[in-house]
Order: sequence, then C-alpha cells, then structure tokens
Amino acid sequence: MTTHLVTGGSGYFGSILVHLLHQSGLKVKVFDLNDLEDRPKDIEFIQGDIRDRELINSLCKNTNVIYHAVAQVPLAKDKNLFWSVNVEGATNLFESALKNNVEKVIYISSSAVFGIPRKNPVDDSVLPSPMEFYGKAKYKAEQIAKTFVEKGADITIIRPRTILGHGRLGIFSILFNWVKNNINIPVLGNGNNKYQFIHASDLANACLLAANCRGSSTYNIGTDRFGTMRELLEALIKHAGSTSRVISTPFILTTTLMKITSALRLSPLGDYHSLMYGREMYFDITKPVKELNWIPKYSNSEMICESYDWFCSNYKKIYGKTENISIHKKPIEEGILSILKWF
Repeated sequence: MTTHLVTGGSGYFGSILVHLLHQSGLKVKVFDLNDLEDRPKDIEFIQGDIRDRELINSLCKNTNVIYHAVAQVPLAKDKNLFWSVNVEGATNLFESALKNNVEKVIYISSSAVFGIPRKNPVDDSVLPSPMEFYGKAKYKAEQIAKTFVEKGADITIIRPRTILGHGRLGIFSILFNWVKNNINIPVLGNGNNKYQFIHASDLANACLLAANCRGSSTYNIGTDRFGTMRELLEALIKHAGSTSRVISTPFILTTTLMKITSALRLSPLGDYHSLMYGREMYFDITKPVKELNWIPKYSNSEMICESYDWFCSNYKKIYGKTENISIHKKPIEEGILSILKWF
C-alpha cells in the first residue's frame, strides 16, 4: 500500500490533512514534535524535529508521498526559528526525499511569499517578493525545492491563503472572543480591501489531488467566493447575533503602532499581520481548478462562521489545558490589544 507521510501532522492544518488521507483509505504516518490528539490507532506516529537530518532520512525510507506542513508560523516572531525550521528543515526533507526516491513531495508554502502583491488577483505572472522574515524563509524554501526538482525530485508547491475552518484558533481566538462578548472589531482604514481565505478541508483536498499528479508544479490556493474585510467581519457579527460593530482606524498610525508593539512583544501580532490586514490579497485559482479539477466548497463567510460556531461549542475545552499543541490550535493572549476593547 502507498504510504503517505505528513510532517507537522499534529498541527492545525496537518491534522486535518491526516484525517482526510486516513478517511480516503490511505496508509498514513505522522511526524511532529507532539502526538496527534485524536490519532486513530492505525496511524503511525514518529516524534522528532525536522532539523534532525538522520531522522528525516530514515523517515523517507519506504515512503511514497510526503506532505511537508512543518513550519514556524508568523505568531512565533523568531527569525532564527523561521530560518532553521522553515528553510534548513525543509532542505533536510527535500534532500532525503531525493536520496530515498520518494515519488512525490507536496510542500505547503505560504501566500506570504508575495509580500504586498504588485497586482490582484495574484497569478503566475506575479513574482514573489516577501517583505518580512516569515515570508522570506518560506520563499527561500521554495527556491531550494526547485534546485532539487532540477536534480530529479518531484516536488509540488502549494501556496494557501490564510487558513480557516473548524478548530482554527490562534489569532482568530481573539476575534471570536470579542464578537462573542459584543466588543467592537477594528479594521484598517475603511476595511474595503478584498481579502481571500481558504478552508482547511478545501486546502487538504487540493493537496491530495496534487499528490496524484506527476510532475512538479506550483499552485496558489484560495476560495472563489470572497469580498472585503469589512464585509467578512460584518457577516460574522450578523451570524453570531452580536452587537459588535466594525470600526475604522487610521491606516498609517495603526500599522505603525502594530509594528512597534509587535517588536516590543507587547502584542501577539506578527509582522505579516500589520503588513497585510488592511491590504488587498487574493489569488487567481484558474490553474488548480483546471489542472487538478479542484473546486473549493467554502466561501469566506461560510468558513469564518463555521470556525466561530466551533469556537463557541468548544469554549470551555479551548480555555482548559493547552500545553504542547500548535499555535493555531490554541487561543492566544490579547496583550496590548485589550486596550482596543475600550473604543
């Protein structure tokens, strides 16, 4: 039976991908620092660090398909970890995959590689131009992947927009808490910037379809139904029956304060959040739709409302014990953002 390995398989997106593969009847292995909370008994778990070259090499033996989802995300705010995990770790994997004749590698990159895109929608004519450490590390790993493709490896790059779906927390836990408690939600400027998300299940399906296609390629993945940031937040507030309002804040002043408080570690937000929250970003998904026969099921508003409903249904559990789980699967502290509750 074909063996599928998911690195970072205990993380938010990785765990959803693992369950999709398992439900599809495939043999699945999970590699991560911590075990998957609800791992079925027939899924093998291997504990370890992606930077361990010897361990990664042994992992790639007798493995047919690898989905590389290990990453230090923007909330980590650690440029050294961005490089060692997101670049050196990925290099270990690509090198071992080639050495052990792995049939296919799916590398989960990021839309952060585009920084502030020079045009929207972003298509293959738009060259990556990352503007902060996380995006730069993810793009460097893409470039390294292509050097291994030239050596004979089959690596497909998947660049997702911001991921939502049931169980998604991290920075969204603050938004959901504020909506639940009728606190006003700030946007930068008028909030009329078009912004695209992707549901974790839709992204997992795209990865599975890409794994069945031989030959290296790159796909930008996002929903096909989205609007402005203000429209998204107002749809969530209406769905929640909340009395929260979407309030405009001065764009330049607010982004400057976001950068300063992030650098001083007073805010949970990373550089990417101040860079992109108030700007437009959306992909042209013609290529994956045509080549992978992939169609997203969820719109922006559907996925954020589903995410919010899961948050409310699991509220007590969420704020219980949260050690040793990934950032996107647990709530985070508001920090200095709590000041905004008074406006």
